Amino acid sequence: MSDKKEHIVILTSEFPPLPGGIGNHACNLAENLTVSGYRVSVIADQRADSNQEVIFDKSLKSKIYRVKKVSIRSLMYLKRIWLSFKLSKSADVLICSGKFPLWIGAVLKPIIKAKVIAVIHGTEVNFSNQNLKKSISISLQRFDKVIAVSNYTKNLVSHLKLKNTMVIPNGFEISNFSSSAASIINLKGSPSLLTVGNLTERKGQAKVIEYLPSLIKKYPDLHYHCVGLKTEIDKYRRLCDNLGVSKYVTFHGHVGVEKLHDFYRSSDIFVMLSQNTASGDIEGFGIALIEANYFRLPTIGSRNCGIEDAINHQNSGLLVDSSKIKEFENAIFQILNNLPHYKVKAKIWAEKHQWSQIIKRYISFIKS
Repeated sequence: MSDKKEHIVILTSEFPPLPGGIGNHACNLAENLTVSGYRVSVIADQRADSNQEVIFDKSLKSKIYRVKKVSIRSLMYLKRIWLSFKLSKSADVLICSGKFPLWIGAVLKPIIKAKVIAVIHGTEVNFSNQNLKKSISISLQRFDKVIAVSNYTKNLVSHLKLKNTMVIPNGFEISNFSSSAASIINLKGSPSLLTVGNLTERKGQAKVIEYLPSLIKKYPDLHYHCVGLKTEIDKYRRLCDNLGVSKYVTFHGHVGVEKLHDFYRSSDIFVMLSQNTASGDIEGFGIALIEANYFRLPTIGSRNCGIEDAINHQNSGLLVDSSKIKEFENAIFQILNNLPHYKVKAKIWAEKHQWSQIIKRYISFIKS
């Protein structure tokens, strides 16, 4: 518990119930800070049109302030700035997570008394547009402290020589997992490969699909399962058709939490061959890999991104150069032939990333 009920404001570019890594992080950070004795207010945009958000927000321990969705986007920006200023005037700490929040935090820093802390995930500090990149760099230099979710992300801003920076990895909330009914679903494939994430270039589903013709020669019963928003579904279906592997791939779309856990339980290997895109979009950590590990599901992920911090190489899974098909094939072979080892080590690795442990590092850094 904290010495007093200090007020922490979290300004985030995403927030559940819609999916998103930054939103998942902000929600768990807010809830665990509240449980630890802080008064927490969260400022986030309205993302859904239904009352889904209202129901979700009422279920939380922290106080959520939604910026109402309007057709004129600039009005939402102004409302977010005003609300951030209003709440931060009485706050002890302002935590900014996501691109626009970093700009707001830098603007508010000279006019509020609160300690201002940035959380950087990856893409927002890696824009290919040099003007955007410069604006974020200038903003970060105004913050009192900076938290990076991975060593890879921290290295992206190493040239700024920020004085008070710490790496704190993403975590997962074990209570959300323990409440799920244990069940196994009959997934196609032996082996069955699984990727969970938005169907986009960054998550790397295309790279796995490109490797399927070769993989099928070794594993004729293999099947690849993609769970997540079907953002670029037409593009990926065309790719499958062109490579003649459509019958080996299933796009399941977004699923609920319990169904997702069933996928984790029922798959053989979780794969995330994340790609760094031309626009600067990168994988800052990859919390889905840790979630998979909790269900004893071994993982394979790309080097040269935040996934390097999310996989305990040769224990919870394997890191590969995603541009080299042989490394990917060998990783699948090694895991399938040493499943007991990887299953046990995966669970152990996941346990270290529970929010009940991660939050202690946040509180220590906030109070230092």
